[in-house]
Amino acid sequence: MRLVHRPVLCNYYLTYRCNAACHFCDIWEKPSPYASLQTVAQNLRDLRRLGVRIIDFTGGEPLLHRHLPQFLEMAQRLGFLTTVTTNGLLYPKRAKELAGKVDMLHFSLDAANAPQHNALRGGVPCFEFVMESLKVAQQLGEKPDILFTVTPDNWQEIEAVYERFVRPYRLILILNPVFAYNKVGTAGLPPEAMRALRQWGRRPDVYLNEAFLRLREQGGNHPEKPVCRAASTTVVISPDNHLLLPCYHAHEAGYRFPIQGNLYQLYHSPAVAHLRALEGRFSFCSGCVINCYMEPSFAVEVSRYFWASLPSTWRYLRKKWGLRGVWALLRRRWQAPSPEEPQPAPAFV
Repeated sequence: MRLVHRPVLCNYYLTYRCNAACHFCDIWEKPSPYASLQTVAQNLRDLRRLGVRIIDFTGGEPLLHRHLPQFLEMAQRLGFLTTVTTNGLLYPKRAKELAGKVDMLHFSLDAANAPQHNALRGGVPCFEFVMESLKVAQQLGEKPDILFTVTPDNWQEIEAVYERFVRPYRLILILNPVFAYNKVGTAGLPPEAMRALRQWGRRPDVYLNEAFLRLREQGGNHPEKPVCRAASTTVVISPDNHLLLPCYHAHEAGYRFPIQGNLYQLYHSPAVAHLRALEGRFSFCSGCVINCYMEPSFAVEVSRYFWASLPSTWRYLRKKWGLRGVWALLRRRWQAPSPEEPQPAPAFV
């Protein structure tokens, strides 16, 4: 049974450029422009009309975009929850201008030691900057999460990251099982890693969506009976202002639609509606377990994956904000101005 019939999340790619070269990602290999203030401002208003709740300003490395603080301000003013994930290289330099503007700030950290973490990041010395970022965030009163991408090579590092960084800083550890796409990464974690992840998902201050593990055990998405609802739950926008379907990771085999200041109308066009109806049914969707699209898919439809994901999601929300904080975030959206109301012009710098 479908509970929500509108998109809930926007993955907004501000640039594909990155100052790291992670082994489980190929986005950094792509040439890329930067999203413009004008297009982001217009698209945010249309996203609000579409019913989107969360804007993930992503990349590449989103902190490379000099207008990120303005984007975050515009999104919060319209009532969106904002999320940003960073490798930490630029955070110490930009922390003050971002403070208070990111509802869910994630620092990527995949090992408790510099050699192993930096090797996963293509030899770029990210570890040292994550250490500095944690201290700076603490000084500013920010509460980032630690995002740990779990691979066959680093899953035994979870304990050390938890004890060395999560508990002392009183943070949340998000465990993100690696996934394969376009011949990048691997979806296959060894059985002992899967068992360890399941145990870690029950630990205090750890977020792991149990449905991720169950989906992997069931062989991923099956086109004849799809779990994936990527095209109807998630709006994906490229740096050059295209709507990507059915998702970012498969759009090269799928479709790119120029937005041209008309995202709301484009989303409801017959061509896009047709592709939404085919979500999860394309041949390239077979076996897919991509977390960033499965998570919203689990949330909008009652299924075994919905019930599997519910406890961990609720635990995360309570730990992150508490009941009063969740209520305050809901009120922010309800009290936000309508996208049809005049909005202050974005500040150009």
